[in-house]
Amino acid sequence: MTRKVRTVAYKAVAYLEITYGESAARCDCSTTFRNTPEGVLSKAKYDNKVRDLVLERILDDGMSIERVLQSLRREFLLDLSTGFVYDLLRDFAAGLDMGRFTLLLATDPLSDLPAAFALVAANDQAHMLRFLKNLKTWGLEPEVVVTNGSNLYPAVLAELWPESDHQLCVFHVIKDVNALILDAVRRMRTAMGRRGKAGRKKKRGRKGAKSKAAAARRGMTVKEKASFVFSHRYLIVKRRENLIESERDDLQQMLEHLPELATLRRFADRIYWLFDTPKDLHQAGCRRSAVVRDPTFLAVPELAKAMEQLRDEKFVKRMAYLKNPLSRRVRTNNHVERTNRMVRFLEKVRYKWRRRKTLVRFVVLTLDRIWRAWTPAKVKSAEPAAPVDRSEAQSHTGQRSRQVA
Repeated sequence: MTRKVRTVAYKAVAYLEITYGESAARCDCSTTFRNTPEGVLSKAKYDNKVRDLVLERILDDGMSIERVLQSLRREFLLDLSTGFVYDLLRDFAAGLDMGRFTLLLATDPLSDLPAAFALVAANDQAHMLRFLKNLKTWGLEPEVVVTNGSNLYPAVLAELWPESDHQLCVFHVIKDVNALILDAVRRMRTAMGRRGKAGRKKKRGRKGAKSKAAAARRGMTVKEKASFVFSHRYLIVKRRENLIESERDDLQQMLEHLPELATLRRFADRIYWLFDTPKDLHQAGCRRSAVVRDPTFLAVPELAKAMEQLRDEKFVKRMAYLKNPLSRRVRTNNHVERTNRMVRFLEKVRYKWRRRKTLVRFVVLTLDRIWRAWTPAKVKSAEPAAPVDRSEAQSHTGQRSRQVA
């Protein structure tokens, strides 16, 4: 038997004429079977070149379905329907392990690659336990598991991999500490603004030239200083090496307006110093002791609360990366954050895909593209090293995402 199948040709209409055979079963079921050449699906009206072209423009080029249909009609004279594209995505995703609503993602930070995933109905401890149990069944034995400090997962990790080190993300602890430092800045600035308003009555009418000149000679009022401190509060927690010259001047002016900020700035510097450059656990412990025993830090309520993040049991987990060689030290979960940002961006581009089924299907297709495009990195060091597995998990549901382990 013969039939025609549409294929890809630039600015032209091209068909493939296919000769195929159809056979009947020997039993009484009356079932028939067809053979088909490579690159053409059975009973398909378009060959796989057309199908691959649609998937590449959606997944690789970030084009919406409407734009894909317009470009294919203009460049290849292909008059495809929206239903064909959705059927193509559904058929392609059917061959993958597609679930329902939530994506649990385990990544390898050394290769910066998603290693495994599961699509589940809800992001809870039961589904996470089942996902991690499957990873263990498949042979995953991580030496270090990086998490963001959620309370859901320490018990699960202790049950499945009691010998593995549990690394809490350093980025998240610095973020939490900086938030508390900024809370202290707001409190001090509010108190300063109140002092500027005390005992003053607003005069009616416009200010004359003499009044403005006198105000310029007096300099900034306490209220104006408080406003300046609040508008530049981010400088208290910004790394000193990242400050430009104008920001250094503004920071110095802030400290002159409100000297109490010097304690907050010094605390931020000590936190960066604590987490950035320690060589081993002993040095990190000595630096931690210098921070938590400083009486000026303990006198500030927000800083005293921030130092709870440095308690003994948490600090050991935050510094677990120091036990590994320099080339294998992973102290943050930024690799998962990058994948999460990529998925959120792709969702935003395809704003018409609001149903959970189509959204999750697209996430599955995206991950499959990442895996197929990945190639192992070449080992630079000639010295053999024992294999180390590190994993981290991420959940993603619709337009929301939450890092879970």
